[in-house]
Amino acid sequence: MTQEQQQHDPIYRTTPERTTKMMVIMLGICIAGGGIFFGMWDYWTSMPPPAGLLTGDVADDHGSDKGSGSVVLTGVEINSSLSFIESSDFRTLAFNALPGEPDNNPTITANVGDKIIFDVVNDGKSFHAFGVTSDEEGFGNLYPGSEVATANAPLKPGESGISEFIPTESGTYYYICTVPGHRMQGMVGEIIVSGAAAPAAAAPPTGVSHDITFDFVESSDFRTLAFDALPGEEGSNPEIRVNSGDEVTITTNNAGKSFHAFGVVSNPDDFNSVIFDSAIAAATSPLKPGESGSVTFLAGAPGTYYYICTVPGHALQGMQGSFIVE
Repeated sequence: MTQEQQQHDPIYRTTPERTTKMMVIMLGICIAGGGIFFGMWDYWTSMPPPAGLLTGDVADDHGSDKGSGSVVLTGVEINSSLSFIESSDFRTLAFNALPGEPDNNPTITANVGDKIIFDVVNDGKSFHAFGVTSDEEGFGNLYPGSEVATANAPLKPGESGISEFIPTESGTYYYICTVPGHRMQGMVGEIIVSGAAAPAAAAPPTGVSHDITFDFVESSDFRTLAFDALPGEEGSNPEIRVNSGDEVTITTNNAGKSFHAFGVVSNPDDFNSVIFDSAIAAATSPLKPGESGSVTFLAGAPGTYYYICTVPGHALQGMQGSFIVE
């Protein structure tokens, strides 16, 4: 490069004044953006997470809502311990015991609305996974929440897991190993579900009154929500017990920074299953921070119910407790 070219090539420079002005502009943009974001914090935190959008009536992959959706829970829990086992030549697989031995692939009986809790452990030498389906063959179309591991990320020997399944219709379901081929080799058992029992009738008014107050509370990162106190703290999501026919008055205070609403529901996974005319506010018209609301109702038929925040997703984040009518 000649000296003449060097003299004519532009050299870009700036001044301290321009640099300062640019930094001030950038800082102003950041402050304005931060003000807008945090000024709408209640809006952001009140939006339901993706999981919340999936609650309610959910159909399975084969067009049936047989094992999902809205159902009145019975409060009955059925615990089933299952062990993956194999024959010495690995040609025969089963749960608990090989064919011809006691407790081979035990049949589970339940009613609609019962909660079946599976505690499964891999006592074999191969890899296994678990799930519940209504399909008579194959290893797909599992009911959400019933899975333990997957064929791509199975349980290794000695590993275990827990899952839950609540049937919403009578019929025959199957618990299986979801590793391809293992069901055909014998790892399958039946779940026989009977229709729901006739609902108990509500008692006439007893003249007994209960006044209950709840505070909506949130963790500092807004990931954990609860009533009265956070999980692990005294008084978190207290269990409520009343008698059928009792008059119940519930007052809720929004002590958080997000939006909330209240209701007693038959299914904590379905924020639309509010019963007893117990709603306070609603997801579309919630209580804002600092606001309060109250409702009075008669406790209906005996059963196990739940009180939740009915803003979608909030019950999943922890805002739920037991409401038991005796």
